[in-house]
Amino acid sequence: MKKILSILLASAMVFGLVSCGSSDTAKDDKGNDKTESKVEEPVIENKEETAEGPSGTVVVYSPHDAEPLNAGVNLFMEKYPNVQVEVVAAGTGELCNRIAAESANPIADVLWGGGADSLAAFKDYFEPYVCANDKYIDDAYKDPDGYWIGESPLPMVIFYNKDLLAKDGLEPPTSWADLTKPEWKGKIAYCLPSKSGSAYTQLCTMLLAEGGKEEGWAFVEDLYDNLDGRIVDSSGKCHKMVADGEFYIGLTIEKSAVKYADNDSVGFVYPSDGTSAVPDGVALVKNCPNEDNAKLFIDFVTSKECQEEQSKNWGRRPVRSDVEVGEGMAKLSELKLVDYDFDWAAKEKETIIEKFNDIMVD
Repeated sequence: MKKILSILLASAMVFGLVSCGSSDTAKDDKGNDKTESKVEEPVIENKEETAEGPSGTVVVYSPHDAEPLNAGVNLFMEKYPNVQVEVVAAGTGELCNRIAAESANPIADVLWGGGADSLAAFKDYFEPYVCANDKYIDDAYKDPDGYWIGESPLPMVIFYNKDLLAKDGLEPPTSWADLTKPEWKGKIAYCLPSKSGSAYTQLCTMLLAEGGKEEGWAFVEDLYDNLDGRIVDSSGKCHKMVADGEFYIGLTIEKSAVKYADNDSVGFVYPSDGTSAVPDGVALVKNCPNEDNAKLFIDFVTSKECQEEQSKNWGRRPVRSDVEVGEGMAKLSELKLVDYDFDWAAKEKETIIEKFNDIMVD
């Protein structure tokens, strides 16, 4: 369930994810269930420098899953115990729209998480910032004008159920092109790109890998025919339904696939005709009330300390060049990557989704 959580954290408190107020059920743009709770606007305290180090407040908006989000904020608090952290958690689209709506009087200081193509669509509401760890982050994973910084690349993969394939004597697909073969008709789990940010990234990736921004639509038409009307309403269900044996194969994010490393019944491949590694990003909110602490937080989540913890404990791929990828993940240098156009994906999102929807009704 979708959560908007207000968590005021101080050094003496044990960090937890606590919801308050009335709840509604919804999905975030990556398909995660969250519980939406109505929260009052936080009381913002001006940042002060004390003998013990930075102090004051930082307000973080984040679509990240609860566990890595908790862990990252906890680690930040251990390092800066005099800085109070307030977290508002919801889907990327909801948080970006909220930042836009609050732009005359910003509440958030930092947006931590959300695909870079989504952040690119809202960069008018962010302030350029070059973080302290800039030299460790490849140019491909940050906005050239500094409006967002990648913090965890997310390769797209094809996930499959080994038991179902073995039962029918099938070999796993190795490319996007393989998904149009007749043996996969009605057996592919794919989410509506209008419902999921990751599904939209997958759509753009497939277009770029299978002919380009215009020519790639012929492939998408063939893929949709092979879905045979079976389309999922949440990207979070794609890997779960494959693991549960409801689908043979599914399109998902690497970080979801690697969670099944101990499950011998499933596996995944990086598409040989080109995948993408669009990063989750972090961005400084324009005219935010706690700019110094916001920059401190951005420097922290791109630090080696935080990147190593998030990779080791939560399977999140590090963006830093000096941090090794986790077990089961291929190095980006080993993958064929499409030339992902962030600005195109952001500016043309409505048109691209509309074109996909038209294919569905034809």
